[in-house]
Amino acid sequence: MLPTFEHADLSHTPFQRHTGTASEDIITRDAFNTATAEITAWEGYKPTPLHQLTSLAAELGIDDILYKDEGPRFGLGSFKALGGAYAAERVLQRELSKKLDIPVSLADIRNGRYVSEAKEITLVSATDGNHGRSLAWGAQRFGATCNIYIHKGVSEGRAEAMRQLGANVIRIDGDYDASVHLARKEADQNGWFVVSDTSWEGYVDPPLDVMAGYGVMTNELTNQIHTLPTHIFLQGGVGGLAASVCSALRQHWGQDAPRVIIVEPNLAACLFESARNDTITTVAINDETMMAGLSCGEPSPIGWKVLREEASDFIQISDDLVAPSMRLLANPLGHDPSIEGGESAVAGLAAAISIALNPKLRDLMGLDKNSKVLLIGSEGATDKALYEKIMANE
Repeated sequence: MLPTFEHADLSHTPFQRHTGTASEDIITRDAFNTATAEITAWEGYKPTPLHQLTSLAAELGIDDILYKDEGPRFGLGSFKALGGAYAAERVLQRELSKKLDIPVSLADIRNGRYVSEAKEITLVSATDGNHGRSLAWGAQRFGATCNIYIHKGVSEGRAEAMRQLGANVIRIDGDYDASVHLARKEADQNGWFVVSDTSWEGYVDPPLDVMAGYGVMTNELTNQIHTLPTHIFLQGGVGGLAASVCSALRQHWGQDAPRVIIVEPNLAACLFESARNDTITTVAINDETMMAGLSCGEPSPIGWKVLREEASDFIQISDDLVAPSMRLLANPLGHDPSIEGGESAVAGLAAAISIALNPKLRDLMGLDKNSKVLLIGSEGATDKALYEKIMANE
């Protein structure tokens, strides 16, 4: 019934986790709590659904599959709505406090008390689409100017979505990492403020705020889950999402937290290579993956500090698994719910199915009839035209 996945070409590297306290030290409990208190006070907030894919789990011979669907998040279509907008708010809080020489609260920013002053601040970032959309939304909501840098592989539909939120969109002839470097350069030249989801030397506060914002999603998860999952498959990218979720789950469940499997496109597997080399490793992106949100060649250093202690396995998947996974979500087995999942959302699903159908990997990963798998459906159909084309099998 799932022939594409039965013959999937997967690469796997097991990882000997390092010992440490990064899950407590990088994003603290206080940081998660502050972000959760603020974001849940935003207009339009409501938890996203956690779906149970019972029929698929039965087909794969495992106990359960849980799918956290981030498609409805704030009407922006992805979990990124929690990170970029919150980090924008935090940058404005810090900068306005300095400029006005008074303590400015997050509630002040949220309620528009300093909107005229916020207009004088320009926020910038590079993006594959979802982070930039969140930042543009946050800048519009809180009154700041926003410049977004995108690479040649970002669809025009995603670019237009950011323009509709008031962002100035600058497209470059290069990959994601080149857009990151240009955003940094022009921000330095113009006195703008970078709001990135990846860190570098001397730049950690906004990425930490982004990751703290993602904790809202994990907080919802721990309230929605009644039986502890045994495995969680997490999308790679620069590592921010995975590190945030790992940290929050470890803080909540301690030693009972699930086994962490990181999944990346084989065209942009920087975390896989970092695990294989046991050190941060940058990879060249020669061809763009259709999993646009995961097309990242440089890991985030603060994200890697967490993953080297929390992740047990790293997986590469090929693009040919993406469309079948999206169509399986939309047209599910048995009585499973129909879900609109985007290209990056299904990376964990594709890997989980393929591993469950591969006897050797299934055994290596400890997947059996008692396994409960947790997946983060990180985005909905953030590019409707592309989604419809994939659904039509074109």
